[in-house]
Amino acid sequence: MSLVKRGTVYGTLMNFRGELDALAGKMNEAPYNAPPKAPVLYVKPANTWTENGGSIAIPAGAQEVAIGASVAMVMKSAREIAGFVLMNDVTLPHDSFYRPPVKFNCRDGFLGIGDRIRARNEAGDPAVFKLEVRINGELKQTVRFSQLVRTAEQLLADVSEFMTLGEGDMLMLGCDVERPRVRAGDRVEIKMPALGTLTNTFVAEAA
Repeated sequence: MSLVKRGTVYGTLMNFRGELDALAGKMNEAPYNAPPKAPVLYVKPANTWTENGGSIAIPAGAQEVAIGASVAMVMKSAREIAGFVLMNDVTLPHDSFYRPPVKFNCRDGFLGIGDRIRARNEAGDPAVFKLEVRINGELKQTVRFSQLVRTAEQLLADVSEFMTLGEGDMLMLGCDVERPRVRAGDRVEIKMPALGTLTNTFVAEAA
């Protein structure tokens, strides 16, 4: 299944139980004083998109970046999911939450996007999705979507209460806590049998 139209890519924060638990203390501090009631989203604009097999540059002055293995729903219409695709949501390590800073999250190339989109009925139940993350061939993380706070269907329903998604828009289900770190020269593979393998190599930013 190919993607006819690519729209806006949205990331989702705190949709894994481990991530939510890790931030529980900060949520009750000023200025928020309570956990979020609605999904917390951010945008990965077009300058961040990197194709499967492409290289991602680590900005000058940064020693490493954090990778976020995720799966995105690809929308057919406002309420209908066309399929699912692998994503590598890259960011510069930072302590902010609720509103990820653009300068850390939206650098050029900071989103690896898989080239294999599987229809919803072929990909299976998102609640049992499991991703393996390998760095230079070594297994570094296993992401189990049984740990989602909001299921794919619930996330879409809750997001649809305050915004309309269009054809080609992509909504990530979230990233688990303790994102692996990588440096220039590292090769990252995010794999799930139904969705294939998303591979990106990290390089130093050109002078």
